[in-house]
Amino acid sequence: MLAYTYVERGVFALREKPKPALLHPGDAIVKVTMSSICTSDLHIKHGSVPRAVPGITVGHEMVGVVEQVGEEVTSVAPGDRVAVNVETFCGKCFFCRNGWVNNCTDPNGGWALGCRIDGGQAQYVRVPYADQGLSKIPDAVTDLQALLVGDVLATGYWAAEIAEIHPGDTVLVIGAGPTGLCALQCVRLRQPGRIIVCDKDESRLSFVRRQYPEVLTARPQEVEALVRFGSAHGGADAVLEVAGSEETFRLAWQCARPNAVVTVVALYDGPQVLPLPDMYGKNLTFKTGGVDGCRCSEILAHIAAGRLDTVPLITHTYPLERIEEAYDLFENRRDGVIKVAITA
Repeated sequence: MLAYTYVERGVFALREKPKPALLHPGDAIVKVTMSSICTSDLHIKHGSVPRAVPGITVGHEMVGVVEQVGEEVTSVAPGDRVAVNVETFCGKCFFCRNGWVNNCTDPNGGWALGCRIDGGQAQYVRVPYADQGLSKIPDAVTDLQALLVGDVLATGYWAAEIAEIHPGDTVLVIGAGPTGLCALQCVRLRQPGRIIVCDKDESRLSFVRRQYPEVLTARPQEVEALVRFGSAHGGADAVLEVAGSEETFRLAWQCARPNAVVTVVALYDGPQVLPLPDMYGKNLTFKTGGVDGCRCSEILAHIAAGRLDTVPLITHTYPLERIEEAYDLFENRRDGVIKVAITA
């Protein structure tokens, strides 16, 4: 089968590989119908993910059809259309039982697919712990609608959940890339009074204004004044930092009102500094870390009901045979690209 492969730092290549086989009773083999490219894939390519294993098939955003299941799998069967979770989790350890599936203690727990084991930018993928890692796609939901469920949409859903947003709140989302746009949609489910999105890219802000006309937008140099003008208590009630730079980290805590929640889901290239003397008295709560993506069935139900729609984020589609072109487009952010679908 064709599989896009991490060869060495700076090099991905489309290779012929054997079709995966079941290795454990809880595994499933999924025929990939559609996958996508994530910024995390670029981090692997450029050596920013030390855990990534050369030789693995990359890709952790995918949907497909179950072809084969192990004898212990009970939640899906051959022929089921499924969304694949970015995280591998056993469902039984202390962390999984508490919903902290990103910290699953299994040796392949957390982000394994497309990082430490073969992922889904291929024609087939083996999914460990299939009962946890696969979610049936409702008949009314297309593969394209479900494509982002297992990763960036799960991240946005989780970020909005832990941000403790209440009806009527002012919420600031920093970053209007794919994850920020997914977070924005999930914030809207919680009925805040006002949402402000900040990004330095005018084309992304224009996309927000077209798709979500009720949302206010601002560039970094404008956002502090807009947040103070648009909130009742001197700052945002909740801030979601989804951009990942030194400037955006600073903006996140500066734009928050006293006693606000600052949720950091961005991935940074280096350490960030908490200037505690400057923050003294703001009494902020910071929540950080990787997504606990265990609500995919809930997300699919929202999609089926028309409450979430990430299809406008899929701006380009390429066949697997042309995935190198897709990566070049995505990495260099040409032609207004937001997300790319890869058809297997």
